[in-house]
Amino acid sequence: MGAPPAGRGRFARAIVTASALLSVLAIPAAPSAQGAEPARHSGSVPRTVVLDGPRLSLTKLKLQLGDRNLRRTVRDLTARADQWMDQGPWTVTDKDQVPPSGDKHDYFSQAPYWWPSRPKTDDNPYGCPYVQKDGQRNPDVDKMTDRPEVGKVFESAYELSLAWYYTGKRAYAEHAADILRTWSWFVTPVTRMNPSLNHAQFIPCMYDGRSIGIIDFSQGFTSLLDAAALLDTGAPGWSKSDHEGFRTWNKQFLDWLVNSDFGKEEGAAENNHGTFYDMQVAAIATAVGDRDRARQVLRDARTKRIDTQIAADGTQPQELERTRSFHYSTFNLVAYTRMAAIGKHVGVDLWHYTGPGGANLFKAVDILLPAATGAAPWPYPELDLRAYAASDIVHAAADAGDRKARAAVDKLQAPPGGDLWALRPAVEQLDSIAQG
Repeated sequence: MGAPPAGRGRFARAIVTASALLSVLAIPAAPSAQGAEPARHSGSVPRTVVLDGPRLSLTKLKLQLGDRNLRRTVRDLTARADQWMDQGPWTVTDKDQVPPSGDKHDYFSQAPYWWPSRPKTDDNPYGCPYVQKDGQRNPDVDKMTDRPEVGKVFESAYELSLAWYYTGKRAYAEHAADILRTWSWFVTPVTRMNPSLNHAQFIPCMYDGRSIGIIDFSQGFTSLLDAAALLDTGAPGWSKSDHEGFRTWNKQFLDWLVNSDFGKEEGAAENNHGTFYDMQVAAIATAVGDRDRARQVLRDARTKRIDTQIAADGTQPQELERTRSFHYSTFNLVAYTRMAAIGKHVGVDLWHYTGPGGANLFKAVDILLPAATGAAPWPYPELDLRAYAASDIVHAAADAGDRKARAAVDKLQAPPGGDLWALRPAVEQLDSIAQG
């Protein structure tokens, strides 16, 4: 028999692809070479809040059908996940310092850019008074373990959950679940964290906590929401009671964010702190089913954030004033692009909004492209420029239809550990430093 007409061949391939997509929703993932076990309901689409669940499901299908590029990226992902397997779990109560409340269940951290101005003595153990040195991180901050350890909780649970979702390896899911339980947001009374941030970014001899400390949980916590959503698709070691406990803790935390004095102050901030606050509230509200609140926050962000923070040429004037202006320009866009991703879940389009002065997110990304690709130096103050910080942001803009960003993707500097965008298409802060 002769070859079928071209149209019929394409139609046949479409049927095969559609059949495969349907089948992936009904059959477990194939075990990996590392001895993976298929997870219960592993084909179901994850109900993520930042990541695109259907897109993840399609990527998983492509991986199962043998996509070589995805297989290489999965190796980068599992290399990261493997590094977490002998680390953790961590707990908020396992710290030497006692917060001003006297309760170790309260999260406790120190402001990163504040330094002692006098020698430390028995009478003045902190070296008070403290002075600010923007962009210069005080190493004493890391002596307070909650902040670095919660960062490990966020990153490890996210990468382990993703690794389980794509490989089916049981150990990844079980360790991610153990990390979530033990910190623990909800289940274990002995280690449970109180759902508030009353003592975040304290300054010795000045403040017991500050509203801007809310940013300690910024992007990282919203990644944790997606990690839990991935585990919810049937991960071993993650139970219905785990899901319900996490949901309850998130409702309590959202209530604190919205109604506490610190939350209200952070929401009123006009720089990246306000942007990240909105992103956290919108994400958590989406996760717990309060989609009306999420929609309202995102709609308000168009005039409250984009119109006031982004200039007509795409620069972010408030972030350009910082000593790490490239970092903070990309950092603020982490919040914006994650909000745009949340908006896709609740029906608010931030990418295609343009304010009356001409500001929009595409311009804010495009202004980064020369430095991100190495085509030109960054013309503003920057103590330590890391071009890869813009990588995810450029990917996101390209996916949203930005032609300049799409042309720049192949010229980007790869982040440490490889470019994982194909597996987790949600923007992350790739040049991690403590924020202030």
